[in-house]
Amino acid sequence: MTTQRDFRFGVNMVVPQSRAEWVDKCRRAESLGYDVIGVADHLGIAPPFPALVLAAESTEHVRLNTFVLNAAFYNPVLLARDVAGTDQFIDGRLELGLGAGYVRDEFDAAGIPFGTGGQRVSHLERTVGKLRDLFADPNYQPAPAQAGGPPLLIAGWGDRLLQLAAEHAAVVGFTGAAATAEGGLRLAGPDEIDERVAYVRRQLGERIGEVELNILVQAVVPESERTDMLTRYEAALPAEVVAGAAELPTVLVGSPQYIAQRLCEYRERFGISYITVLEDRMEIFAPVIERLR
Repeated sequence: MTTQRDFRFGVNMVVPQSRAEWVDKCRRAESLGYDVIGVADHLGIAPPFPALVLAAESTEHVRLNTFVLNAAFYNPVLLARDVAGTDQFIDGRLELGLGAGYVRDEFDAAGIPFGTGGQRVSHLERTVGKLRDLFADPNYQPAPAQAGGPPLLIAGWGDRLLQLAAEHAAVVGFTGAAATAEGGLRLAGPDEIDERVAYVRRQLGERIGEVELNILVQAVVPESERTDMLTRYEAALPAEVVAGAAELPTVLVGSPQYIAQRLCEYRERFGISYITVLEDRMEIFAPVIERLR
């Protein structure tokens, strides 16, 4: 039986238009008790690595991560240079989050073939292998501040991607959602999450005690907004959640005390101890962090 991990809390940011806003937001996240500031990787927002360097200059101790880079957008050798250089500039506070990419419109806009899910995972696999090989070379320059390179977070949902994460990542990230044919997301129910976690645990083998499990929370909702939330997101929610027969670690509803209790239960059930919320829920979730400290 593995030892229960302490909680870690991250917030995934969308970088605002001004430098001053970004600096203030990063400092606010640190003051609220978040352990990790993440930067998303989508077209139409600032590039992740410059945003992380500025975040490091504006804060004292939080870890900084890409949550998550769309690996298909990057040549692995050039990505290694940016990763290592960023890790140097932020004194080894970098955690590298990687995913296979899922927003087809962004691939089309960038002129990059979307391909099949298998092809995108294959590119991610090649990227992980190239980063591992380059960072293992003692003569590689620029040298990352962390020996062997920053720890990897690999996030996804399908078998092959989670198998890759179980083999190479320090953190396995569960999106808690599957892409629909229409390009949207459908949140997974508790039984589906159980199955995915069990799959990863089987793949981890002897690494099970070394690897942290993360989940991306899609919504943090005060009790007073429950009905409105269920109406607004009904199409994306499992039927048992809409009917009130189940709750999800990806949709946290209730008072800070209640949510804190539920997260402890989810940690016991799923083994998930690293919780990431979206930027617009940063303030609402902060009292939960206080209770779980």
